[in-house]
Amino acid sequence: MTRSTVRVTMAQALVRYLCNQFTEIGGERVPLFAGVFAIFGHGNVTCLSEALEAVQDTLPTWRGQNEQSMALAAIAFAKAKRRRQLMVATSSIGPGATNMITAAALAHSNRLPVLLLSGDTFANRRPDPVMQQVEHYGNPTITVNDAFRPVCRYWDRIALPEQIIGSLPQAVAAMLDPADCGPAFLALCQDTQELAYDYPEAFFAPTTWSVPRPRPDRHRVAEAVELLKSAQKPLIISGGGVRYALAEAEVAKFAADRGIPIAETIAGKGALTDNHPAHAGPIGIIGSTSANALAAEADVVLAIGTRLMDFTTGSWTVFSREARIIAINTARWDATKHRSLPVIGDARETLAELDAGLGAWKAPAEWHSTARRLKGAWDKLVDDHQRPTNAPVPTYAQVIATVQAGTKPTDPIITAAGGLPGELVKGWRVKAPNTFDCEFGYSCMGYEIAAGWGYAMARPGTTPIVMVGDGTYLMMNSDIYSSVLSGHKFIVVLCDNGGFGVINRLQNAKGTPGFNNLIRDCKVVEPFPVDFVKHAESMGALARRCKSLADLEEAMRWARENDRTTLISIETDAFAWVPGDADWDVGVPEVSARESVREAHQKQVEIRGKQRVGV
Repeated sequence: MTRSTVRVTMAQALVRYLCNQFTEIGGERVPLFAGVFAIFGHGNVTCLSEALEAVQDTLPTWRGQNEQSMALAAIAFAKAKRRRQLMVATSSIGPGATNMITAAALAHSNRLPVLLLSGDTFANRRPDPVMQQVEHYGNPTITVNDAFRPVCRYWDRIALPEQIIGSLPQAVAAMLDPADCGPAFLALCQDTQELAYDYPEAFFAPTTWSVPRPRPDRHRVAEAVELLKSAQKPLIISGGGVRYALAEAEVAKFAADRGIPIAETIAGKGALTDNHPAHAGPIGIIGSTSANALAAEADVVLAIGTRLMDFTTGSWTVFSREARIIAINTARWDATKHRSLPVIGDARETLAELDAGLGAWKAPAEWHSTARRLKGAWDKLVDDHQRPTNAPVPTYAQVIATVQAGTKPTDPIITAAGGLPGELVKGWRVKAPNTFDCEFGYSCMGYEIAAGWGYAMARPGTTPIVMVGDGTYLMMNSDIYSSVLSGHKFIVVLCDNGGFGVINRLQNAKGTPGFNNLIRDCKVVEPFPVDFVKHAESMGALARRCKSLADLEEAMRWARENDRTTLISIETDAFAWVPGDADWDVGVPEVSARESVREAHQKQVEIRGKQRVGV
């Protein structure tokens, strides 16, 4: 029997394969790959771009302004789609490729899928060394693309055209696997891209993918049931995995039925609405007094879909040493931390089995009452900090309250680095599920504006709100121009506190006076202010500078009515913060000429004495 084949180039075959992959969202069959973010160079412009140009009506290509930011936009798109639909980002060889490494690291840290395609040097090596090639004297097989290996879940170099037949399905499977989810990277040797090959037609058959839901081991579920039944003060920690498992409703119902308060991680914030009766607030270093107080008393902690990073655990100081942890997670690595009882499986399916095994058990009513009382006190504290005052410069908390008042409940709010993550995690009252994105697994400055572009693509009919500091804005802002060009509107609220305010706060707290963080403390001739309004306008956006909260309120109304991306700038206090923080373990000099540093080191030693280590 003769096998039916199609003779196309490797680049054409790759693109044809991508066009024939599908997924289901809400019962509707849609393309798995919604589009491509591309900056073309000599590693991908002659072959891959030729293939993409031919299918631009099926697989649209969007031109980025920076390889890192376009990959960040692709990652945000996948996050907005809760890992059910993906984007591709492609670059040339050399600096175009290495610019995407930071984005790959972000995706790897946050367990988010993105397909990265980079040009590579020649497989035949005849022209070596080519422009932008970094040579390794002892190993000519190494290129800069090998730098992606530690920050990708799947990595391959395509040196022969037939290699994509096995590699592409593995890349897609890795990106959709709930345990191994993360970025996939293919290095495309530029001479291989041009080669024609007789590909089997079956390779291009339309394929519909779904995200698997692994069931847990029944013996582990039974152990978890018995441990939870022994609890007098149980606490649920809801992580980002709850959202990606589409398990928000199940977790909310389980907590309400069983009388267990829920604390949220940074990635998990938004699975619940703020007014849910079991909601106890955010936990950890940028968490609430309510959730942290509950964590200190909890005897059994049910951690669902969280990797328990230090900002969640307060560097492992928020829990008592006696507390037992049940970790529900698809990833064995995440479930087996700090001697947790690992229950490895899908959050929704595992919770259903756990619920069935609990019978009529409920947490003591007084524990639920304690949680409601603490959450009420926390809400009042936030209200007090968000209330307008006569101060000449508003605080982050006041700006956040004003922005939220001018935002629809379904509009996504996006932030990533600096002082805004802490203030938004504490002060943003989520009114609709899955409308909160604080990228803090990698805390990547520059994510915010690129993510606004990705969210605007992923969620038409909403207006993403990007909150960003002046330091991050100056680091990466060019996707304002991308969004204007492509017609994907979002609103940027820029809080100008004169530099890197939150890291200055940490520096001061550990005994060192302000140095090289706020602009006024840097080695500069004069702290010239940046005209962010003119800068945004130069990229085609609309923009306005506000001098007060009243100005901001009016500007939000104006921004919503605009037909394109809009920036609102407002000066913000660099020294006023909402309290509620847990301890954080950082390095502080053991020896210093400054008494303030020596005192800070001693306090750090005391913090380490509270850590839950190896128990």
